[in-house]
Amino acid sequence: MPNTDLLTESGRLQIGVHIIDAGTPASNAVIQIMHHGETQVLEELITDVSGLTLSIDLPAPPHEYSLHPLGVMPYSEYDARVMLDGFEPETIEGIQILSGTSAYQDVNLHPLVMAGQTEIITIDDHTLWGHFPPKIPEDEVKELPASTGLVVLPEPVVPEFIIVHDGRPENAAAPNYWVPFTDYIKNVASCEIYPSWPYETIKSNVLAILSFTLNRVYTEWYRGKGYDFTITSSTAFDHAFSFGRNIFDEISHVVDEIFTSFVTRPGIRQPLFTQYCDGKSVSCPGWMTQWGSKDLGDRGYSAMEILKNFYGYDIYLMQAQKVEGVPMSFPGTILQMGSSGEPVRTIQTQLNTISDHYPAIKKIRVDGVYGEETRAAVETFQEIFRLSSDGIVGFSTWYKISDIYTAVTKIAALT
Repeated sequence: MPNTDLLTESGRLQIGVHIIDAGTPASNAVIQIMHHGETQVLEELITDVSGLTLSIDLPAPPHEYSLHPLGVMPYSEYDARVMLDGFEPETIEGIQILSGTSAYQDVNLHPLVMAGQTEIITIDDHTLWGHFPPKIPEDEVKELPASTGLVVLPEPVVPEFIIVHDGRPENAAAPNYWVPFTDYIKNVASCEIYPSWPYETIKSNVLAILSFTLNRVYTEWYRGKGYDFTITSSTAFDHAFSFGRNIFDEISHVVDEIFTSFVTRPGIRQPLFTQYCDGKSVSCPGWMTQWGSKDLGDRGYSAMEILKNFYGYDIYLMQAQKVEGVPMSFPGTILQMGSSGEPVRTIQTQLNTISDHYPAIKKIRVDGVYGEETRAAVETFQEIFRLSSDGIVGFSTWYKISDIYTAVTKIAALT
């Protein structure tokens, strides 16, 4: 039984339920929320036509607990049981809620194969609270093989998927998960840092996670060693990753804003292998420390100032040249009321296709003119997919529309 005496404040939780993936929302799914390990139902929720529940408040420990390493768990834990006729029920155990922050839990249901069979997803402890093996140091710049070797990319690119090996590299029994790139980064950051930290601290840590991950992608590190995956979930080798975990909204927004960025140094093509540790239970001179980055954020440092404090003042940011798996790259300028041209036509076409699966998004004319009905459709899309609801297509909204468009067109091709 959780110690409810410590749960004096609250955080927010929203559940999103889909059939297999984000391509098809699951309406009328029933979700029961319990304290972790308990059976008494605290809340019962129903998903709407977009597969979303209402956002609810849940008790959480005091906000202060996540701002300092006090030795007290800074989050409360809940379980969610998800049920929909014709589909296998699913239980998520250990959803983490922090005071004053918002979390969302996405659930992908699969058609019922055997009655009574429930899939259970268990969320690992947060790395700043639980016990995890420290990172084994590696060179921050990798020696690249000859041009006849495995590295074939002339420049770093953002892949459509990351293949995550859920264990140490040599553990052949561990499963591999294909995870969309931005979903992977959001998962790792939600495992590694707290959403209650300053915005610039969150941004600096996300940039370190992006650079680390894109280094693994660019150098084909594990494939060069004969493995069939991109990265592992072992903190001894890579980052923490907990399959199916809840994502913190504050972290999600930062990832959506900067997911094509990475840290590098003059004279190298590859993203810097930006290793880090918590700086409290583990010491790592020359690397970023997570609690140290939080302290600098409290003192008003920008994300780049935080990174330079740890990795040196010659580092700078670059943008990946390509985002794989999207129909068209961001045009470079925001689309809003009065915009016109082919990029607007692209957005209109994609939103109409998405609306076949998400009927809350109204059909619009494909005329290349960004008028009121296009603005309203964009705003509805942003509300469904937890973006800032301003009715403007900037970097993050453009790529989220592309991501969901790709998902629904793949579903359509299979039916």
